[in-house]
Amino acid sequence: MFKLFYENPYLRETTAKIESVERKGKKIRIKLDRTIFYPEGGGQPSDRGIIEGEGFRIKVEKAEGKEEIWHEGKLEGREPKEGEKVKLLLDWEWRYENMKQHSGQHVLSAVLKKLYDSDTTGFQIFERYNKIEINFDGKLSWEHVLKAEKLANEIIWKDLEVKVEYYEELPKEVAKELRKQLSDKIKDRVRIVKVGDIDIIPCGGTHVRSTKEVGLVKVINFYKKSKNIWRVEFVCGNRALEFLDEILEDYWKSLNEMPNKNRPLVERIKEFKEGLKALEDEKTKLRKELWEWKGKALLSEAEEINGIKIVSRIESLPMKDAEAFAIYLVDKNPNTIALIMGKSYLIFAKNKGIQKVSMVELLKEILSEFGGGGGGGEVLAKGGGFKAKPEEVLKKAREKLKHSLQS
Repeated sequence: MFKLFYENPYLRETTAKIESVERKGKKIRIKLDRTIFYPEGGGQPSDRGIIEGEGFRIKVEKAEGKEEIWHEGKLEGREPKEGEKVKLLLDWEWRYENMKQHSGQHVLSAVLKKLYDSDTTGFQIFERYNKIEINFDGKLSWEHVLKAEKLANEIIWKDLEVKVEYYEELPKEVAKELRKQLSDKIKDRVRIVKVGDIDIIPCGGTHVRSTKEVGLVKVINFYKKSKNIWRVEFVCGNRALEFLDEILEDYWKSLNEMPNKNRPLVERIKEFKEGLKALEDEKTKLRKELWEWKGKALLSEAEEINGIKIVSRIESLPMKDAEAFAIYLVDKNPNTIALIMGKSYLIFAKNKGIQKVSMVELLKEILSEFGGGGGGGEVLAKGGGFKAKPEEVLKKAREKLKHSLQS
């Protein structure tokens, strides 16, 4: 198979002959005698585009393979046949942006190696951004990043030539210059990509002819992945402008939502968080006041068995809030047990000073009679999924608890 993307990565369309056709579910796969579609590999995604023939059209979603490249996509029209001639049309915007990203990565990786002796251990182009993984001892900072960005963009704007060379056997003088050593897996001829005099490395991807075409490289995020490996996310070319526009749009819209609309946003967020904390503190204070009055009302109506007050109630609160109230009630009131039943939950809680009954044992008795599941401990137990109405379950729980307290 002739891989025309290596001979001329700027070739956007051509013709080819079908060598094989396969069905893959609702998709179709075809193999051609030659192709301009770059297959996924080396961190670069596969090309997209169209393959057309008489009476059919394939929207190519991916190309894959090494020696033999298969083109997979959605078929419109009749099924193609072996031997037929087709026209290949690349999604050029997708390909060209990927070329910019890949060439920009070579420059950024070379700069990180030069400045910090950081090797690039991984690389991938995504839909909207790219990532590399580098080794870096210590804490990577925005100061480190800015220094690398400035140098990388200075190199890009120098309009350096990006060359591809092939070697049947790599000369020793070339091997010494490599940023990354040649893999032992490569047995056939070696493809070397050179970026001016700043980078030389084995690579199987497609690249621009000049660094100037990359346009811009911008790091958008970085974080530590493991002991000394950092992930650096970046964008190049038009994707850099698109990403920055999205960030700025989000920034200004967010700032516009603040009571104080003056920059910087981080100060406005701090003010917002302080205000939110004050509201939460006030909410907590009011909740405890409400719990206090609610507790007094429930205790005044509670049934008392051998000095133990039993508060039983059908609650409309979410389980988290009902549990918080039950714990507050029994903690603040000695000799108190709370049986709280919601639409889909049950909570049993007792004051720690009560020794005679266990909440988890009471729950087990209820589960054995009404089904469901749950668990807990001596002081607090929770369950749900009962095969009966809340009123029935709560009534039975009261009966069993009273029996335990009276025996």
